[in-house]
Amino acid sequence: MNTAPLRETSFPDLALVHRGKVRDLYAVDGQLLMVATDRISAFDVVMDDPIPDKGRVLTQISLFWFDYLRDIIDNHLVNAEPAAYPAACHPYREQLAGRSMLVKRCQPLPLECIVRGYLAGSGWKEYQRQGSVCGIPLPAGLRESEQLPQPIFTPSTKAAIGQHDENITLAAAGQLLGEEVVAQVASVAIRLYQKAADYARGRGIIIADTKFEMGWHNGRLILIDEVLTPDSSRFWPADDYEPGRAQRSFDKQFLRDYLAGLDWPQTPPPPRLPAEIVARTRERYLEALKRLAG
Repeated sequence: MNTAPLRETSFPDLALVHRGKVRDLYAVDGQLLMVATDRISAFDVVMDDPIPDKGRVLTQISLFWFDYLRDIIDNHLVNAEPAAYPAACHPYREQLAGRSMLVKRCQPLPLECIVRGYLAGSGWKEYQRQGSVCGIPLPAGLRESEQLPQPIFTPSTKAAIGQHDENITLAAAGQLLGEEVVAQVASVAIRLYQKAADYARGRGIIIADTKFEMGWHNGRLILIDEVLTPDSSRFWPADDYEPGRAQRSFDKQFLRDYLAGLDWPQTPPPPRLPAEIVARTRERYLEALKRLAG
């Protein structure tokens, strides 16, 4: 790894469908070409400074999980080898190598499928106020970062770039999708989390919580986007875990913590990132890849 960072793609021969916080999507022969750039966002704001190799790390981790979890639910992956992509992609093979996937087009669900196994982040804040997370009552006396009695499904809305996702109750999710669909999505999401968490724990990583994306393809629910990456999950080193405090992490929480200490309103424009913060963030992403996928 360690090539020049890629903040944005420009493929004139391909039709750009969407430029997200991290991924650029292009339409190719009835499918989608998903390219993970090295952009990084925090507090729903995309930073001006990319993290070298980040897009490759996200792609390789997602490919590992798509394969590992395929017995639970099908996914949108068609191919991840640029040499096998349609001819229109071939001029860009060098940029696509290691950081792209050709995927099925589907209809994404209008919510984020979040599973929490530990009490952290916005869940911890709500629990302190109300003794619940997304309206789900929890036992009294839990500490910050403590493992929950069992994983819980806590969906959120999908916000536009620069806006914040909002946690919603299962009842509100049911109004969006229908109660039967929400029950199906929750069951699949929790099974995915449990299998992944068991695997990761054996490699020294606690998956405190994670965000799955799902969508419809030919009437079937499938797993899409990225899976169990440092961007979509809270990864803690198991050998340093101690309930009752915030935890060290292998994800972008390190960057969030740095930004939270600045006099910045968490709205655009973002602050510039010092070289040390960029380097240390990159190290955490690479460590997650090494531990999870080798």
